[in-house]
Amino acid sequence: MSEENEKRLDENLNIDTSSEDYIDESVLASQRSEKSADGLFEDLIADVSETMDKEDIEYIKKAYEIAREAHEGQFRRSGEPYIIHPVQVAKILYGLGMDSESMIAALLHDVVEDTELTKEDVKKDFGEDVAELVEGVTKLGKVPLFTKEEQQAENVRKMLMAMSQDIRVIIIKLADRIHNMRTLAFMRPHKRREKAQETLEIYAPIAHRLGIRGVKEELEDLAISYLDPVAYKEIQTLLEQQQSKRKEYLDNIQKKINDRIKQVVPNCSITGRVKSVHGIYRKMYMQGKDFDEIYDIYAVRIIVDDVIDCYNCLGIIHDMFKSIPGRFKDYISTPKANMYQSLHTTVVGEGGIPFEVQIRTWEMHRTAEYGVAAHWKYKLGMNGKQKFEEKFSWIRQLLESQTVSENPEDIVHTIKTDLVQEEVFVFTPKGSVISLPAGATVVDFAYAIHSAVGNRMVGAKVDGRIVPIDYEVKTGEIVEIITSSQQGKGPSRDWLKFVKTSGARNKIRSWFKKERRDENILEGKLEIEREFRRNFIRLTDDEYEKFILMIAQRQRFTTPDEFYAAIGYGGVSLNKMMPHIKDEYVKIYRQPEEKQEDVIKITKPQQKRSKSNDGVIIEGIENCLVKFSKCCSPLPGDNIIGFITRGHGVSIHKRDCTNVPKVIELCDEPERWINATWDSDVKEEFTATLSITCLDRVGLMADVSKVIADMRVMIYGINTKSKKDGRASIELTLAVNGIEHLQGVMAKILKINGILDVERA
Repeated sequence: MSEENEKRLDENLNIDTSSEDYIDESVLASQRSEKSADGLFEDLIADVSETMDKEDIEYIKKAYEIAREAHEGQFRRSGEPYIIHPVQVAKILYGLGMDSESMIAALLHDVVEDTELTKEDVKKDFGEDVAELVEGVTKLGKVPLFTKEEQQAENVRKMLMAMSQDIRVIIIKLADRIHNMRTLAFMRPHKRREKAQETLEIYAPIAHRLGIRGVKEELEDLAISYLDPVAYKEIQTLLEQQQSKRKEYLDNIQKKINDRIKQVVPNCSITGRVKSVHGIYRKMYMQGKDFDEIYDIYAVRIIVDDVIDCYNCLGIIHDMFKSIPGRFKDYISTPKANMYQSLHTTVVGEGGIPFEVQIRTWEMHRTAEYGVAAHWKYKLGMNGKQKFEEKFSWIRQLLESQTVSENPEDIVHTIKTDLVQEEVFVFTPKGSVISLPAGATVVDFAYAIHSAVGNRMVGAKVDGRIVPIDYEVKTGEIVEIITSSQQGKGPSRDWLKFVKTSGARNKIRSWFKKERRDENILEGKLEIEREFRRNFIRLTDDEYEKFILMIAQRQRFTTPDEFYAAIGYGGVSLNKMMPHIKDEYVKIYRQPEEKQEDVIKITKPQQKRSKSNDGVIIEGIENCLVKFSKCCSPLPGDNIIGFITRGHGVSIHKRDCTNVPKVIELCDEPERWINATWDSDVKEEFTATLSITCLDRVGLMADVSKVIADMRVMIYGINTKSKKDGRASIELTLAVNGIEHLQGVMAKILKINGILDVERA
């Protein structure tokens, strides 16, 4: 890549590689006002004239005239004519080296949505491909969904579907998002945060997966500047304070490396760069490191002609400087999922200052800088389509995984997790390399090989030794999956709690969806009944059937059984839906809120309160016999109520106990329910039962007992049970003095190795 092309990329992406600073928005606004849309477009034409033929240029001019006329009278929030936005998007695409069709689509990308022009009009003037690109970039229309998150998820799904047909759709969308982010200062504060969050969680990870480094880093830096402006400014200040020192340090290192390497590899390029603001932010504020502890703030990049020269240069670097153990990565032999290839090593220079060295060939460098856009920049375009599709099969996998789940938000969750994670490279016993996100387990590994392997998995070996089913794999390990030949053997629902990849999660759900339909329906019904009781939703049989059918149809199911099954195998999250379901219930079956207030309260006259012997104050009754109900086992800190029993004093329940009526006034004997509160000085001990789910291993019970003993907590009962999937359940009955004490005990137990979940029974 020539220096001129490098400079043009940085100018069009608005990246200042010397300081990583961004121009203030007010300055940008004044610069924009100095040049009209026609002036900006003339600059674009002057640029494209160097690389495109006359026919393509005429089509670009025609697209501009149509867009300018269609957007006549429309303005952005900044006050500038709207047409400036599509021109700027086209300029960004030119900087990425995209073709004329992409630039035409960029100029027209808002006409179908915001003007009277239709897709057919675009197709008539510019052909099917441009019309499809414009359609793919256009946002999804309004759909009847519950939440804004679901609306966003549908937009992303539509965009990915268009990407699977033509990858240029997302490159245009990324260019559109870059310009929107550059002018975000003109939007209202809450909108800025929404757009910045969406950019950081969705568009930056996609740019990363496409390998377009400049786009990814600018989107991340701009997003952080709005989401955490104080931290962003702090990092900028730290970089500015060291700017002259940094330049001198990098220049000195470059000269030393250059003098040594050019004796062995004459035709090479050596440059220095500084880590992006967002990259530093992640390590400072998300990993808790000091600025001085970040090893790869400084980086030297060596670009050579051949792969063999990469390894020769690596040997020279390690001979010149002391390497930091564990900081070498070979992405040439094991490329990243976004096709990135390079050697990375971190070494210590003069003054004990560490810096990273990246070594790659020119072809690897083009891929690293432009990613998928390099296919058009270097005239490859859509040629070699089969190979091209193989490299971006992850798009199809995203869409396929979403078809398994009925929850549209899963696709956004997948982008936030799978596409942005650091990777580990794990080997099969035959030597094949499997790439997984950091934190992935042996179950993720099994499903990455094949869904049949995951479904029949009963255990795993790592480097020859048996490991727990939730073991997290590490780079370089050899993993062997142990499978069962037993018919009907399948995955465990508990695996959904710890698998890392959406692929594994969706394949497990898919198995339960196909193989356990009756079981799923029953599980779904039970979960709905539990949630309805917990949220005090009470309906007659006829009302219940109508209500469930309405909710199911809103989620695009034709029958309640389909809805139950989806809840049962995890395709639909009932927890997320419950607030909306409760709102519908109140709207259809309950009185207006203002009329309920008087009913919900216990309308007994205020009477003198006195303390009982058990640390509970019963309204209007002194020194009465108090017992704590076993159905909910209330503890100090719980919201409680009393029930006057016949001959056994007052029974104390939690307010949300299933045996306590929601509306006291409407129950059969409202006079028997009485207000009760905990005395502020209560010091009595109470029993509570914990339900613990864990991996079955030798010594686990001893570890649990030791933790509880160290906290000086008395154990009154233990009940354990082993399961076939290598897990166990433990029920502990303990003595505690309140809800906070119990929560502290639960937190300590949860930290024990092998404990998966702790709940109050």
